Amino acid sequence: MDNAMLAELGRQLRVDAVRASGAAGSGHPTSSMSAADLMAVLITRHLRYDFARPDDPRGDHLIFSKGHASPLLYAIYKAVGAIDDDELLGFRTDGSRLEGHPTPRLPWVDVATGSLGQGLPIGAGVATAGRRFDRHPYHVWVLCGDSELAEGSMWEAFEYAGHERLGNLTAIVDVNRLGQRGPTRHGWNLGAHARRIAAFGWEVVEIDGHDLPAIDKAYAHATADPMRPVAILARTRKGRGVAAVEDVDGKHGKPLPDVDEAVAELGEPAGEPSSPPRGARPGPPRLPSYEPRSSIATRTAFGEALRAMGAARPDVIVLDGEVSDSTRTGLFAEEYPDRFVECYIAEQQMIATAVGLAGRGWTPYAATFAAFLSRAYDFIRMASISGIDLNLAGSHAGVSIGQDGPSQMGLEDIAALRAVHGSTVLYPCDGNSAAALTAAMAGHPGISYLRTTRDDTEVLYAAEETFEIGGSKTVRGSPDDEVTIVAAGITVHEALRAADKLMGDRIATRVIDAYSIKPIDADTLLAAAAATGRIVTVEDHRPEGGLGEAVQSAVCAADSPVRLARLAVGSMPASATRDQQLRNAGIDADAIAASARRLTSL
Repeated sequence: MDNAMLAELGRQLRVDAVRASGAAGSGHPTSSMSAADLMAVLITRHLRYDFARPDDPRGDHLIFSKGHASPLLYAIYKAVGAIDDDELLGFRTDGSRLEGHPTPRLPWVDVATGSLGQGLPIGAGVATAGRRFDRHPYHVWVLCGDSELAEGSMWEAFEYAGHERLGNLTAIVDVNRLGQRGPTRHGWNLGAHARRIAAFGWEVVEIDGHDLPAIDKAYAHATADPMRPVAILARTRKGRGVAAVEDVDGKHGKPLPDVDEAVAELGEPAGEPSSPPRGARPGPPRLPSYEPRSSIATRTAFGEALRAMGAARPDVIVLDGEVSDSTRTGLFAEEYPDRFVECYIAEQQMIATAVGLAGRGWTPYAATFAAFLSRAYDFIRMASISGIDLNLAGSHAGVSIGQDGPSQMGLEDIAALRAVHGSTVLYPCDGNSAAALTAAMAGHPGISYLRTTRDDTEVLYAAEETFEIGGSKTVRGSPDDEVTIVAAGITVHEALRAADKLMGDRIATRVIDAYSIKPIDADTLLAAAAATGRIVTVEDHRPEGGLGEAVQSAVCAADSPVRLARLAVGSMPASATRDQQLRNAGIDADAIAASARRLTSL
């Protein structure tokens, strides 16, 4: 295709972006128009991708980090024949695949975008899969906006990709100068961006984003060096081609005022795939086992289970936020260094890399302190929208970590992960349950989260016990029970001590280990509510959104009234020993027993 035809294609992409937004009465046509020439050259001369075979593992990947420019992406799909004009004009309507921001409901979309600052980090994850694990020669092209260069996650991605020497990754930055509410921080100062990006080991190419030969040359250069990522900084004009909106502030996110006039001004245009080399799966992992009454931290059992998973599952990859000694993922790294990805203290990039790997069919486990997953929460939320299967582990949960103090304590993580659509939240209390649930996460759909404890805890269960997601264990009970204690993780052990104290008061007590907080075992809870009429929940977590609320939601369907008491961490902890922390928070055995006594006296 010669330059004249490329120019025609660029015009057509603008026209269709304008038409789609006009039909919807909403959208971002001006942000699409600025990048139309960049995409016209890419899809015709450099993107190695068969839209009829989106699952071909050798095909390139095109990610719109500036997901609000979806009218341009959908115009591309129309141009290549993947969708027709009727579908294009159904943009943003009920039931349409063409959503306001792209999602994997479309077979050509790898991940959901729209939360700015995520496309490039995830693109780096896809590039990592291609370079280290898939070992396919595909290239990852990411269209970025200049506004999102203010996001810290972008700079985590630049540093990560530069350090990993991801020469199969190209960032195309559409520097159109205008953001949602005015000029961007650096406007058209390409040099300001170039100096910073180059400092992270990228090669930077500055071009006029409407100069077709320059765009073509930049793309060819971007694929020339297999060991260095390239950033193409393209100076463009927002709303290119229509005088009423071109480089005019205040037009962001609005359809053009007169679609017909804008279209007239723009001018109407006259081998077999290979499989990823994961290897055969020889069978279930030989998980570690621990003798009842021995002691081991659940974080250690998690690490040892991961190591066992590594032997049985060549598809398992472990990612770390430079805390592998604490999370115990270092046990996997020692055995399988080629399948261990160190993301350093960049939690957003860690989750983004895991999303990219999962999107390519690998089974990633990403682990850090439970508290630090909050930094990457938006990436987790967007992974759910993308339909990604992702395994997360948070160590050092709750006040029971002791003297490190509140900055290191995950006290909000259960609530945060429970709120994610389709998520699973697991909180084992001993080594054998932790190992079993670590294995159960692999292949489980959606976002799976395992919460682990820092200190050693007693092993309660035999190694042959099974732990199903959505289940629970009644670790103590009788037909004469007067009260039920529901706990998870560290508080299961406190609940058992409380039950011993209550036995001295002749109060028969049922203790339930609700290791699966979401989905929770509602049948067992309802049966306990019917049998005892009284429930005490206790958790090493804030009262909002945690185990107590999960139990309350489950038992609200009980046929008879249930008295419910909820114990959780309501105060702000400081440095103290584990036992002091549990006592100060009011979640130790004494506090549980006192609460149960109050309920039974009513």
